[in-house]
Amino acid sequence: MTDTDRAPDDTARIVEVGAKEVTEREAVAEALLRTTPQAVERLTRGTRKGHPLEAARIAGIMGVKRTSDLLPFCHPIAVTGAEVVVEPDAGTGVVRVQVTVRAHDRTGVEMEALTAAAVAALSLYDTAKEFDRSASIDGVRLLAKSGGKSGDYRAPD
Repeated sequence: MTDTDRAPDDTARIVEVGAKEVTEREAVAEALLRTTPQAVERLTRGTRKGHPLEAARIAGIMGVKRTSDLLPFCHPIAVTGAEVVVEPDAGTGVVRVQVTVRAHDRTGVEMEALTAAAVAALSLYDTAKEFDRSASIDGVRLLAKSGGKSGDYRAPD
């Protein structure tokens, strides 16, 4: 580890980004809820709790807005837009969550997109556990990002 790789006294801190250029940034992330076809059907129809797919979309939006409250090294950023898409596939027993986040700021929105995807999937799990305790969340990953000094990224298929 070099001196520039860590804080001088090894204490946690937010990295200084004030000198960085403000640019348009976008990130796309996904998460997968793996459960049974029957559980996906129940999530799609709605439950006694309400409409789980809509609740997951709202949870994802809340995840975007609260990322810097949850992750100690994340800056609060000027999010300009976010979409949370929830795609149930009863045939395979999978619900795919895809989140796109955009901002005009000095730092990227990858963590906002990843947090939102994970939180939306957790919201789905919260309802699915009634029907399938073995449901799992996996595949939380960054699919794409654009903007900023590091340029564009696309995940391999």
